[in-house]
Amino acid sequence: MRVDLFDFDLPEERIALRPADPRDSAKMLVVKSGEGLDDRRVGDLPSLLRAGDVLVFNDTKVIPAQLKGIRRRGEAAAQVEATLHMRMAPDRWLAFMRPGKRIAAGDRIHFGHDGNSCFLGQLDATVIEKGEGGEALLGFDLSGPFLDEALHAVGHIPLPPYIASKRDDDERDRADYQTIYAREEGAVAAPTAGLHFTPELFAALDAKGIERRFVTLHVGAGTFLPVKADDTADHKMHAETGSVSRETADALNAAKAKGGRIVAVGTTSLRLLESAAREDGTLLAWSGPTDIFITPGYRFRTADMLMTNFHLPRSTLFMLVSAFSGLETMRAAYAHAIENRYRFYSYGDASLLFRAETSDGQSLDKQAPGAPVHDKEFNG
Repeated sequence: MRVDLFDFDLPEERIALRPADPRDSAKMLVVKSGEGLDDRRVGDLPSLLRAGDVLVFNDTKVIPAQLKGIRRRGEAAAQVEATLHMRMAPDRWLAFMRPGKRIAAGDRIHFGHDGNSCFLGQLDATVIEKGEGGEALLGFDLSGPFLDEALHAVGHIPLPPYIASKRDDDERDRADYQTIYAREEGAVAAPTAGLHFTPELFAALDAKGIERRFVTLHVGAGTFLPVKADDTADHKMHAETGSVSRETADALNAAKAKGGRIVAVGTTSLRLLESAAREDGTLLAWSGPTDIFITPGYRFRTADMLMTNFHLPRSTLFMLVSAFSGLETMRAAYAHAIENRYRFYSYGDASLLFRAETSDGQSLDKQAPGAPVHDKEFNG
C-alpha cells in the first residue's frame, strides 16, 4: 500500500509533553465502525466492558537506555549519543548512534561523560560492528546485573523524539514514563496505552469482573523510526523480543471459549498476541523475536478490542490501527480527535477501538502482508 495513504496533518500544540493527572482522567475516543464516535474518559473503561472480558497488558519495564558519551579513536575524540534498543548478550546491546558517521568498529566510547564535566559513573564500551542507518553493536566492559546497575547510574529515560526535541528528561519522567505494573526490565520505550492505568481504575475493573493478564514485549527504539519507503511492502521492521507464558495463553483461550472478549492494551500487546496465535486464533506459549508488520488487509486472530494512544502520521502504528478498525474509520477518528483537542502520542489521550467486522463475522480484511512470524515456540 502507498504510505501516503496514512498521512495527516497534526498541529504541534496537539503533542502532549506531560501526561494527564491523574492518569485515568485522560480523554478516550471510542471508535466502532458504523456506529460513530463517542467521547469518553479512560476512567469510563469499566462501563464499556463486561464481566468475563480480559485486558492484556505488556509488563515490560523501561530502562534508562539513552546514553551520552565520548568516542575515542587514538587521540581523536567526539561527543556521541546512543539509544539502546535490543539486548543481544549479557554485555552486548544493539544501539542507534548519533551521529552515526562518527562511529567505526573498534572505537572506544566512555559513557556518563559529555566532555564538559567529570564522570558521573564509569561505563565503557567498544563498537563491535557498525550497521546501517546509524545502528551499531556495542560490547560493554560490564555484564549482566553490573551493566544494568551502571545503566541506571549514567543513563537517561529515552523520551520519544517528539518530546525530547522540546524539553530534557527529568526525574518526573522516571515515574511518568513507566506503567504502574511494569515488571520485566528491557524496554527502551514505554507501552504507552498502559500509562493511563491507576490503582483506582484497576479496582473498578476488578469490581466489574474484568480479568487482567500480562505478556512481555520489550519495546525497541525502532518503534519511532519513520517509514521512509513509498510503499509499505518496502519497509523493514526492527525485531523486538517478547514472550507469552503458557498460563496466559491458556487463560485467554479459556476466556474466549466462554464468550469473553480479549482487549489488547497497546499495540505492543496486540502484536505479541498475533505473533503467538495459531491460524484458528488459539494462543500458544511463545518466546522469541518478532518483526510482525500489520497493515490493512491483515486478518486478526486474537483481540476483539484495542486500547491505544494516538499515533504519528505515516507510522507503522497508524497502519496497524487502520488494519484493526479500517483506514477510513481511523482517518475520520483522527480528524475528530484533532478538531476536539485530543492530546497525541506517548503522553497523550487514548482511544478504544473495536475490531471491524463484516456481515459474516470475519475481520474486515482478508489475510495479507504482516502475517505472524513464529521465530521460536516453547512448551514451558
